[in-house]
Amino acid sequence: MTGLGYDLVEIERSAGGLLRVTIDLPWQPPVEGGPVVPEQFVTVEDCEKITRQLQFALEVDGADYTRLEVSSPGIDRPLRHEQDFTRFVGEVIDLTLKEPIGAAAEGQVSANRKKFRGTLERAEDGGWQIVWSDEPPVKPGQKVSKKRVPAPLQALGFTLEELREARLAPIVDFKGRSAKPV
Repeated sequence: MTGLGYDLVEIERSAGGLLRVTIDLPWQPPVEGGPVVPEQFVTVEDCEKITRQLQFALEVDGADYTRLEVSSPGIDRPLRHEQDFTRFVGEVIDLTLKEPIGAAAEGQVSANRKKFRGTLERAEDGGWQIVWSDEPPVKPGQKVSKKRVPAPLQALGFTLEELREARLAPIVDFKGRSAKPV
């Protein structure tokens, strides 16, 4: 994949002989003072190109599959590598820990809790943290008192080794995704 200019995100083998391959375009961190480059996305043509190449390669290798499916990561993209987390700092993610947070909860949340949704941030120690509020989101058209005190934000630091899974939260804005400030 790298030779064709794509990153391999995930390979999944499912029942019925389905081989699902997820690809993405390589990400380059923005250069300070450099031009703002709009984010590029995987197109149908990209998936077709990879499908043709994989069909030949898998046939030569004698791989056993019935159907081959090549796709982009989508709006709920998995985050697995340090570069993925760096790329999506400031985005809302869904996070599942391998173990409940236990004593680290300090009475703020249930000690048995493993799943969180919040904003991904770089922690002061160079690690990662997720920041969230347990306040229910405001519904469109709902009136909110200006005197209402917002619920306090909570933060949980984590390492990549503590994660079972992390994904971008599938938040859809039909007005279009706003450009990230650099």
